[in-house]
Amino acid sequence: MTHLEPQVFSDYLVRTRWFGGKGRPFNVTGFRLVGEVPGRVDDSPRVVIHLVQVTYDDVDAAAPDAVELYQVPLAFYEHPQGRLDHAFVGWWEDPEHGWVHAYDALHDREAMACWLRSFDDAATQEHGHTVDPETMLTFHRLPGHDLDRDAQSMLFTGEQSNSSVAFGEDALMKVFRKVTPGVNPDVAVHDVLTRAGSDHIAALYGWLDVLDADSDAVIQLAMLQQFLRTATDGWDLALGSVRSLFADPELHARESGGDFAGEATRLGEALRELHETLRESFGSQSIETADLAEQMGQRLAAAETVVPGLAEHHAPLAALHDRVARLGRIEVHRIHGDLHLGQTLRTSKGWKVVDFEGEPAKPLAERMLPDSPWRDVAGMLRSFDYVPHVVVRDREEEDDPEVDAQRTQRGQEWAHRSRNHFLTAYAGGELSETQRTLLDAYVADKAVYETVYETRNRPTWVDIPLQAVARIGAP
Repeated sequence: MTHLEPQVFSDYLVRTRWFGGKGRPFNVTGFRLVGEVPGRVDDSPRVVIHLVQVTYDDVDAAAPDAVELYQVPLAFYEHPQGRLDHAFVGWWEDPEHGWVHAYDALHDREAMACWLRSFDDAATQEHGHTVDPETMLTFHRLPGHDLDRDAQSMLFTGEQSNSSVAFGEDALMKVFRKVTPGVNPDVAVHDVLTRAGSDHIAALYGWLDVLDADSDAVIQLAMLQQFLRTATDGWDLALGSVRSLFADPELHARESGGDFAGEATRLGEALRELHETLRESFGSQSIETADLAEQMGQRLAAAETVVPGLAEHHAPLAALHDRVARLGRIEVHRIHGDLHLGQTLRTSKGWKVVDFEGEPAKPLAERMLPDSPWRDVAGMLRSFDYVPHVVVRDREEEDDPEVDAQRTQRGQEWAHRSRNHFLTAYAGGELSETQRTLLDAYVADKAVYETVYETRNRPTWVDIPLQAVARIGAP
């Protein structure tokens, strides 16, 4: 497009919560119109989807993270809309629609109604999808659920890399902001698990994609799924449990009214069943542990250049990697890839696991690769370890040092108890020597990753994962 200035999108990207390049020098080096969302009625705006190419100046042009692609859906109005001032992107003369005032469409209920009607229309088609033959913008629907076409939309707020919109109390649409040509793992996994009848996810209702003319690959733009309206975030539930424990530091974790052991047990059982379904649905294969150990060693070496405190723990970590290398071949299959308490929801019908996109920092191709289920287990164990530390840091009042020490001890008991109940439920018994070695290695690998993240984002928190690293090889 030649009628738009790149600065229009540059100015808007830096104002958003979801743009991953804030703080980095960048330029908008390209953008294109993907297509118009159908479902428009007489009194609704035109809704068009743009893909914006961002190029960063702080890395080599050939680096994997030098260029990113962001999705910016816009609602076009002829006249200014004061109610949408907070989502204003710009105004210009469009070749097809004349002078337009453009707003981020996800903030506009009238624009979102177009998406909802489009998904509903796809369900009426013989093959469950509608496609624009000119733009190849395609809405897909899975059978078995009827949408409420009149449901009001609500955009979720908060720090996230995507944007989520609820339609009434039943459906939730996730719009992928940073996109990559290729199948999105979140869509692929939800599709398979929904068809398999898994009880541990929010069912997939449909998705939106487009064919990328440059790569001949599909770009998946959004997914529509079940809205678990009354669910409680697993991380919040765990924080509440520790706060309840800290209210009476004389009590041990097992005596607290907010004891988390039961929930940890149910979560471990849910993850075991989810992994079984993933293995059955996607199949499994085997890998050489020598290759796995080498990758862990490379991540450790890279982390040591960022985190000075890791150097003193190199020997026990390297010894652990050596033990992994000697295991031979192990089974791997599709897993979650970035599992922690914040990726879980507690509902009245049990635990649900969400967000199967994998670790955001990894390239899409890597996130699609099979891995050991012990990586997911390790991620959850590290999450349990973080909970009491976060509660301690959130306390604003100054307490007696003895009370603080007692709370620290109770927090360690809570984490240990939660980890043990989760792991026992997941494994169904004692771990074999091979399983224990793999789990220890994945826990260490995750903790090393955390030391880098904390050093770069919350330096005063780096002691949390460093303490976990220090426990490797300790008697």
